[in-house]
Amino acid sequence: MPIRLHRCSKTWLHLGIEPCWKVQRELDRRGIAYEIVEHPNARWHREAIDQLSGQKLLPVIEFEDGTIYREESNDMAARIRAGRLPDPAAGPGEG
Repeated sequence: MPIRLHRCSKTWLHLGIEPCWKVQRELDRRGIAYEIVEHPNARWHREAIDQLSGQKLLPVIEFEDGTIYREESNDMAARIRAGRLPDPAAGPGEG
């Protein structure tokens, strides 16, 4: 199973400013395989993402082992662009 990109459903806008699209675009550019899991745009309807990650903000990357990665979208995109997507198998501080 590839990683899962939990994102909002309005990513079809592709304006470059939408947080979820920024992260998805960088995953595409790096050739990283992922599965999209869409969540409602309204934060108060994001119970599933709250249960998964402990907060209602998107995007969230879920690794195969269930590890969750979440930062501000600009930071997430920069890490992916730099080839530094956290590796849950590496352990703390090594990804």
